[in-house]
Amino acid sequence: MEINESMKWYVIHTYASYESVVKNNLEKMIENNNLQDFVDEIAIPVEEDVVEKNGKRKVIERKKFPGYVFVKMRYTDHVWYMIANTRGVTGFVGPQGKALALTSDEVKRMGLEKITAEDFDIKVGDNIKIVSGALDTFLGTVEEVFADKQKVRVFVQMFGRPTPVELDFTQIEKI
Repeated sequence: MEINESMKWYVIHTYASYESVVKNNLEKMIENNNLQDFVDEIAIPVEEDVVEKNGKRKVIERKKFPGYVFVKMRYTDHVWYMIANTRGVTGFVGPQGKALALTSDEVKRMGLEKITAEDFDIKVGDNIKIVSGALDTFLGTVEEVFADKQKVRVFVQMFGRPTPVELDFTQIEKI
């Protein structure tokens, strides 16, 4: 097994609603087989959503990609075999079930890796372009940066007037 390869993100397909079960099973399998050097992180991306039920607003977490679990790992045939044969896993996403690593652009768009305040070079007053979400391709100006929440408040021109919108660091890029 080669250990010198760098860690990359891979996508695992699971049974419907088995994401948390698969994550727990993978963590146990990694610990039991001493694969900590090969698997760095297991993620199930979620987003907060506000729903109204019986007149009350409630914040719930919704899975961004139902049926999928993301694994940051060093790919080897042995690790692929161990993960692919874990209970609840139906296989890796890729050609003929072979794992295909995500590109750095895909990792950024999916929000798998957090952007630190030092890496984030956008400041108040900067002009930005929204690169994902409902306002994709809109242009705006940064009004406020919330480094602890990894969000920014941006003024976007809608219907002829500036409208404040709160976005994740990963949803914008500097012009």
